[in-house]
Amino acid sequence: MIIKVRERTKMSAYERLYLPEVFRGLGVTLKHLFHNLFGNHKTRPLQTVRYPEQKLNYPERFRGQHRLLRRDNGSTRCVACYLCATACPAYCIHIVAGEAKDPKIEKYPTSFTIDMLRCIYCGLCVEACPEDAIRMDTGIHTKPFLARSDAVMGHLELLAFPGQKDTSLPYGAQEYRVLKNTEKI
Repeated sequence: MIIKVRERTKMSAYERLYLPEVFRGLGVTLKHLFHNLFGNHKTRPLQTVRYPEQKLNYPERFRGQHRLLRRDNGSTRCVACYLCATACPAYCIHIVAGEAKDPKIEKYPTSFTIDMLRCIYCGLCVEACPEDAIRMDTGIHTKPFLARSDAVMGHLELLAFPGQKDTSLPYGAQEYRVLKNTEKI
């Protein structure tokens, strides 16, 4: 094992004072303080928004809260494959699978919950879903919660959210199947 010994460099008298750097840092702080207090209203970096009376516009790419989709017969599209829960980096999706009565469908979720306090809204669950069962196209901002238990969205709550109009399908297996059926792949 080779150990390199680093020689200690001597600081000049100016560097040992530290006072010039302290005053320089204080100058930067005062500059930002006066700019925020007396600067142009539009160019101030810190602005207080009086929420909920004043609301900021969401960016165009804002997706919103999750929702689950139904099949034509009203049942959940989710087949409890756990791909969304596996892809979730925040581990906020919990699924309990049950045996489906329909022979075409192997499983269905008897419980599907999303802990909204843990969710980071990355959208990986939407991309991972092969059945296009979960989307983030509601445009709904998550409401504040007073209790932690209120932040856990259940199966029925997620099915009740409406989607925004004119939203495109997320990238995933559904589009792949459509392209495969038209034999473009």
